[in-house]
Amino acid sequence: MPSSDAPRWLRPLGPEVRTLPAGQWWDAVRVPLATGLRILEHLGSRTGAVIEDGFGGVLYWLVPPGEAATWDIAPAQILGPGSHVAIPPRHRTYAPGLHWRVPPTRTRHWTDPAHLHAALRRTLP
Repeated sequence: MPSSDAPRWLRPLGPEVRTLPAGQWWDAVRVPLATGLRILEHLGSRTGAVIEDGFGGVLYWLVPPGEAATWDIAPAQILGPGSHVAIPPRHRTYAPGLHWRVPPTRTRHWTDPAHLHAALRRTLP
């Protein structure tokens, strides 16, 4: 992805995983991998960037800061201010380990919280 296509928080280019604070540019919604794969199916092209932790078995969606703060949907965890999220380098779009399952772009890194919330509700038992 060219540097100009990256969201500002993802620059400068770097080859290593970085840990960034949630709550400033985005909050993260963390779900177990099996649930997350079903959510991806429901969202389809409406998903924003998604991080997959291949070793931890979880997916992370990025949403606008504060938009998911009041959600109480187990097994989802909302990571906002006071939390940190490991962010893979932009070029890492493959397993194993931490990678972008759906890479971000400058104009598309958040997932619409209403769509994500609805998909979470539909996929839970």
